[in-house]
Amino acid sequence: MNRLMSTPGQAQEAKGYLHELWDWTKSILVALLVVMVLHAYGFNIAAVRGHSMQPTLQDGEWLFVNKAITHLRAPKRGEVIILEEPLPEETEYRPFLVKRVVAVAGDEVMVRSGLLYVNGEHLAEPYADTLIEDGDYGPTLVGPHEVFVMGDNRHALASADSRSFGVVSTSLVEGRADYIMWPLREAQRL
Repeated sequence: MNRLMSTPGQAQEAKGYLHELWDWTKSILVALLVVMVLHAYGFNIAAVRGHSMQPTLQDGEWLFVNKAITHLRAPKRGEVIILEEPLPEETEYRPFLVKRVVAVAGDEVMVRSGLLYVNGEHLAEPYADTLIEDGDYGPTLVGPHEVFVMGDNRHALASADSRSFGVVSTSLVEGRADYIMWPLREAQRL
């Protein structure tokens, strides 16, 4: 009868492989945990779909989204944010929107003759390339823990925003879009 016998060196070598495999497994698990935490609470990348934020953002651009800021403070007027769609259709997938905050808690918003007014004062909008073409709106008061958002595209029927779905709870805000990352020729801070 032939028996294979392992030598002490072979046993030690097998033990070394198992130890190294365990070290690699621990490293990979820690890396995955860090990535998951950063994605959930730190930052992520989002792709722009549609034309509601033109001329500021173009379809297909990639944005760096700062999610950590939402845990530190409420959105500020003028910031571009990513939010869950407030009135999603009956689907499993809840889409995200990219919009600009034009009013915050305590503000009164209205549109008159193509101009946006916040608290009775005309809000200058250098990011928009036309007057608001959808007609007059409001006034609407933004409540606590709410924001009023609009797309930068002010052409008629170009943006579904707070004028159609109302003010947005800050709990629906996923993060602030800080940079255009792609394409590289368009890379810039927002």
